Amino acid sequence: MREVSSFLTLFKFSAKLTILTICLTAKLVGASGNSTVVSTGETVIVSPLSFAVLGQNATFRQNFKDFFNPTNSTPPFFQLFHPGFQAILGSNAFVRRIATNTTFASGSFAFEAPIFNPPTNELFFASGLLPPESSMTHNNRVSKINMTMVDISLERKATDINIPFTTLSLPETVQVTNGGTGPFKGSLLFATRGRQNLPPALVLVNPTAPNNATVLLDNFFGRQFNSMNDLKIHPSGNIFFTDDTFGFVNDQRPPPSLPSQSYMFDPETGLVRMVSDGAITPNGIAFNADGSVAYIADSSALINNTLSATIYAYDVDAKTFAFNNRRVFAFIDTGIPDGIQVDTNGNVYAGCGDGVQIFREDGVLLGKIFVGANVANMAFAGDGRLVILAGSSIFLAQIEAKSALFTI
Repeated sequence: MREVSSFLTLFKFSAKLTILTICLTAKLVGASGNSTVVSTGETVIVSPLSFAVLGQNATFRQNFKDFFNPTNSTPPFFQLFHPGFQAILGSNAFVRRIATNTTFASGSFAFEAPIFNPPTNELFFASGLLPPESSMTHNNRVSKINMTMVDISLERKATDINIPFTTLSLPETVQVTNGGTGPFKGSLLFATRGRQNLPPALVLVNPTAPNNATVLLDNFFGRQFNSMNDLKIHPSGNIFFTDDTFGFVNDQRPPPSLPSQSYMFDPETGLVRMVSDGAITPNGIAFNADGSVAYIADSSALINNTLSATIYAYDVDAKTFAFNNRRVFAFIDTGIPDGIQVDTNGNVYAGCGDGVQIFREDGVLLGKIFVGANVANMAFAGDGRLVILAGSSIFLAQIEAKSALFTI
């Protein structure tokens, strides 16, 4: 009852704000005649009661990739389902498109592996993972944008901007970049999918020219990994990564020789061990601030939409680092969960089919950064700046939250 009361209080405040600012208000009226949906500028407030019952003659979503946008609002915008979302957004939140490019194959110049490098104030990212952008015979590309240019441009223009990007020339040891995190001891840390018989690998890349690379790991006791997906650095200094079969599914890699699993790699000793299995397609991975809880996205609904589109939570063993006590954290309503980030308050951010979905630490959906496109990954570029990779576009959400990402 307390959450319902909080929601009604927030709703009444937002309704008054709408009138005072002469904003366009969109309302969905229920049987009782009470307004249950309010749009105020960039934030659309949607009470779960407004769609709890749609009725026998309603039009239901038939495809798991269809958007849930009951107000028919034009993206990008914030979609609030719970009053707790307001604390994440703060009082000056906005979301803007900051870069666009449609010349890359598959329409995905900004897709995966986002890494913010504070010393240069640059955001690195990789292009698409689907043919023809990346294939058995073609590597994808890693590019970067300058966040200082973003800040200056947004100060001058309070609308969408288009910041130029620079594509890096990387060594042949970096093949089909999928995951990215760091910095790790001054370098970018990538997980590569590999292609043909070129092995997937954990690779360090110098963020400055000539962008030389050092391979940290490319096998499990002599066996190639299937196709590394995503990775994070744990507060222990160990590197954790997921390994799936998407490389084979997308005709980039030979048939898998290992189960789809998650691993730990100790860069000091070279020790590598499996820490979690059970996910059909382990994808994004993240930790809470102290590293005691791990999150893994299972994206197997891409293969069959009756399979998992679920984020699972695990307890991380303090001694062995094995992932124990697997439990459902959240199920995604649109698309699949992909890259995951966590903020300092324990909220979990997931790239999904409609944008970024944000969950409280107990799995309650607080709201979405609705960009109207599939988001494979995102990264905080400093406090309150969430950079969102959405294929042909990059978005910046200015919010109140701060990243819990561990770097060395």
